[in-house]
Amino acid sequence: MNFRYKHSLLTGLAIITLSACVTKKYERPQVTSEGLYRDNSTTDTTTMADLQWKTLFSDTTLQSLIQQGINENLDLKQAIERIKIAEATLIQSRGALLPSLQADVNVTDNKQSQASLNFPPGININLETQTYKAQLSTSWEADIWGKLTSAKRGAYATLLQSDAAKRAVQTQLIATIANNYYTLLALDKQLAITEQTIKVRTQDVETMRELKQGAVVNGAAVVQSEANLYAAQVTVPDLKRSIKEAENALSVLVAKAPNMINRTTLDQQTPYANLQTGVSAQLLKNRPDVIAAEFGFRSAFENTNVAKAYFYPALTITATGGLSSLQLQDFFSKSIFYNLVGGLTQPIFARGANKARLKTAEANQQIAFYNFQQTLLTGGQEVSNALYAYQTAAEKEETRAKQIASLTKAVDFTKELLRYSSATNYTDVLTSEQSLLTAQLSGINDRLQKLQSVVNLYRALGGGWK
Repeated sequence: MNFRYKHSLLTGLAIITLSACVTKKYERPQVTSEGLYRDNSTTDTTTMADLQWKTLFSDTTLQSLIQQGINENLDLKQAIERIKIAEATLIQSRGALLPSLQADVNVTDNKQSQASLNFPPGININLETQTYKAQLSTSWEADIWGKLTSAKRGAYATLLQSDAAKRAVQTQLIATIANNYYTLLALDKQLAITEQTIKVRTQDVETMRELKQGAVVNGAAVVQSEANLYAAQVTVPDLKRSIKEAENALSVLVAKAPNMINRTTLDQQTPYANLQTGVSAQLLKNRPDVIAAEFGFRSAFENTNVAKAYFYPALTITATGGLSSLQLQDFFSKSIFYNLVGGLTQPIFARGANKARLKTAEANQQIAFYNFQQTLLTGGQEVSNALYAYQTAAEKEETRAKQIASLTKAVDFTKELLRYSSATNYTDVLTSEQSLLTAQLSGINDRLQKLQSVVNLYRALGGGWK
């Protein structure tokens, strides 16, 4: 091995070693990912997040609505466009590693007068020449310290972050459509029960009037029965308004003008019961917003690498070559020129720009880390909340059914007592009827809570994008 080759090899090894000291290789930071689900110590890694959304939702009408949302939702389309922007940025960052190449063809007229040539007085000469020139120029910055490579990696992390953000929009969209759909079905059921209650109370008013004529009750009972009827009737406009608003919200989610939404009924819905959560560490690969947060941190990490590299000299090689001639007929003969320049640029004084750039990059990296941890903790919170919401809804369902059955009997008993004996008065009937309607409406909310908690758990675990 000759001395020159050995010297070049050692120099190259030294540069590689120094480069490794300047830029660091990315490693996932230490974040809290274990034990994020409250009162849940399972070690089973089977999770409902791996389910296809069509498996979770058996209602074909809801499936059709969700598919429309995935195809047409404008928030989702915006997320896709942001991915395209990130892709363009990545292509640009890759190009920075390659030499630039420019072509230039020009003709220059030069004209010099007597004054400029300093000829003796009395001699008037104008000298005019033309220069024909065609050249190629190239410039290349050697990525000694990994600045350009880190910039490319940062752009790639941003692209992956945009893609994960798009998946997060999709999971949220599916959950929002499903929750709004179930809300709409619950409002339909509440309206149906209220309208049925109005029919019953209308009959009650007629009954009270007949009983008054028979001197079984007094005028106060008639007025109370009318007020009870009006109390039910006055809730109908608000229920119908809420139904319209729910339909309008669903229409916008599927990028349609507000209109009626085709739907089934609440009684036809069967909540998915196999609520397997897996372990909380799986949020790192299943939940899109957690994935996006980590890629955000990775992008910030690479930006810090770039900022560090600015403190070290940049090696730039430029080359120019082409043809140049004063005579067009000589353009392709004896007119070749070229030059090659290589130089190191060492930052000495940049008004604190490099320090400020590094300080900013390090702060942004720390912010990204905190966001990563916060997103992960929020994921654990949402899973815990959804699980408990499902459990409480299931507990209430059984008790609520017993309550409604008892109140139904109470209404029947008090009406019979009022009709055939003096052992009660209409206030007892009124109280039992109001309690029954409240319990029936609350039962619908219990059912809605159970359906929506399954949806929320599915989204919280990261389901809906696979």
